[in-house]
Amino acid sequence: MCGICGEFNFGSDAPVSASTIEAMMGTIIHRGPDDAGQHLDGNLGLGFRRLAIIDLSPAGHQPMSDQTQAVWVVFNGEIYNYQQLRQELQGHGHVFRSNCDTEVIVHGYKQWGDAVLNRFNGMFGLAIWDMKKRRLLLARDPMGIKPVYYAIRNGSLAFGSEIRPVRVALGEPPGVDPEAVALFLRYRYTPAPRTMFKGIQKLAAGEKLVVENGQVHFSRYYQFAPVPFAPQPRPEEAAEKLIELYKTAMKRHLISDVPLGLLLSGGLDSGLLLALMSLYGRDWQTFSVGYGSSFADDELEDAAKTARTYGARHNAVHLTRETFEDILPRIVDVIEEPVASSSIVPMYFVCQRARENVKVALIGQGPDELFGGYTRHLGVHYGAAWRALPGWLRAPSAALARALPRNDTIKRGLYSLHELDRLRRFQQVFSLVSDNAMQGLVRPELIAEGEATVAARCWEEYRPAFENLDDLNAFQLLELRSSLPDELLMYGDKLSMAHALEIRVPYLDREVVEHVQQLSASFKVRHGVRKWLHREVSKRLLPSEIIHRKKRGFAVNVVDGWFRQSLDGRIRQYLADPQSQIYRFLEPAAVRSMLGDHAAGRADHHKMLFSIVVLEQWLRTVRLIRRTRRTHPVH
Repeated sequence: MCGICGEFNFGSDAPVSASTIEAMMGTIIHRGPDDAGQHLDGNLGLGFRRLAIIDLSPAGHQPMSDQTQAVWVVFNGEIYNYQQLRQELQGHGHVFRSNCDTEVIVHGYKQWGDAVLNRFNGMFGLAIWDMKKRRLLLARDPMGIKPVYYAIRNGSLAFGSEIRPVRVALGEPPGVDPEAVALFLRYRYTPAPRTMFKGIQKLAAGEKLVVENGQVHFSRYYQFAPVPFAPQPRPEEAAEKLIELYKTAMKRHLISDVPLGLLLSGGLDSGLLLALMSLYGRDWQTFSVGYGSSFADDELEDAAKTARTYGARHNAVHLTRETFEDILPRIVDVIEEPVASSSIVPMYFVCQRARENVKVALIGQGPDELFGGYTRHLGVHYGAAWRALPGWLRAPSAALARALPRNDTIKRGLYSLHELDRLRRFQQVFSLVSDNAMQGLVRPELIAEGEATVAARCWEEYRPAFENLDDLNAFQLLELRSSLPDELLMYGDKLSMAHALEIRVPYLDREVVEHVQQLSASFKVRHGVRKWLHREVSKRLLPSEIIHRKKRGFAVNVVDGWFRQSLDGRIRQYLADPQSQIYRFLEPAAVRSMLGDHAAGRADHHKMLFSIVVLEQWLRTVRLIRRTRRTHPVH
């Protein structure tokens, strides 16, 4: 796990300066405090910061090349099947000089070219420089666990694991993209390829960028299109197969030459990870977040019980509302792109605590998206049956939606049931607000085509992949391609690497994901039970006490509660101040109306208001950057 960056003046022979690469590397020291390196080749420059995890010797230094120095690589992530690939490449005559996974990328590219990307089972953001062809390849892993940002301007490409090094290469602070602001307010994150900055974009999950002969080409190298198993396995067979895949994936994810632990929420998913870890060792370190005995959602005791069950050494960090208010600006700055998930606060602190004891931590992200663990999955799954009912039976739902005073999530879910177009229906399920509310909220003159048009374009490319899938599997494919990598995994990467902690996601092992995507919806939601197959597997490996616990995650309800209280305090000032940065993009009257309805109990807008507060914090950070650049220009 590391940080990469670079610049390629593909439109000219202008050399890349060492000082530029050094400055870019300086913005991501937190990602790689153990080592640094750069490689300059005329109009190409690569930079690297290392967090040593596998092969801690100097042999793991990057940028790394083959013996002839014809192929160079900078790489952030882990290739979990590197040992098998190494053996295969040695069979082809390749000679290795290290024991690290990076070298497999070098020789794999020499053997198979770009096709090597589809041979990897891992998480990665990488750049490969083919010196003889003067060709640069950038790629993001199929699940989108590791981000890659880039900017193309005036025949020059700048890239990095974070936005910061790209901004350095650009020299001038980029402006804010109003269309991206609208997308963020609708979805709580910004879907690839957009970021909130004009001119700075990010690779989508499974996407590559190739620069060769003065041209830039984008393509999806990972094009796995799920085709349902025929016939579908029997439940017993499905459970046995999933257990086998989980065990194999866990064994791969435990490969490390440094201490490794687990972020433990006390619930089912992370508890199962600890049970799987315990098949391969004992005395693991676990880490959880607590909020005090006054909160019913405090999960420390649940997590501690799970840890004791498997002989793990448990560690806890305690948060308060005051800490939440104080740290929110810092967290927004770390993430670089605003994400309005209340989980960002506990995630930041549990990663900080974990880094005191370990350098790598596993996390239980993935089963909700893979197996239908959210409330929205019930509506998506049973929606087809509802739409098949006669109109006179469906009509009362619209009246019910209008009558609900405070649950906007249920309202949007009910309205989406009426939508016949699949992609449009999924968009409504994802949206925090209705189309009408968005029209009144965003200043229309900032978006030429209209906000709804921008939002509709986001996921059009996925329509062909839906053809063979039922509604639930199609919706989950969209989650795996967009919301998971560009929201949850993105902030997981940023908040962990802010503390030089590597996060691994065993449930998103490529073999696991591709297998689950071919199972029918009945293995995911069955008789109203979400994550049905995942639960069946858990029953075989976990005690019943853990199986039947209430789902808590990192106690996001507590953080949501703190935010509601903060709306009566200093956070409210952000929304009430007419000089706030948000009013460059939003209509003040619409925000005041939303705040008033929320305070009076006429509606529950806490998610949208939290999004607006996060946006304001982010805009203030951007404004500060612009002021700093004017005072201290980059040369």
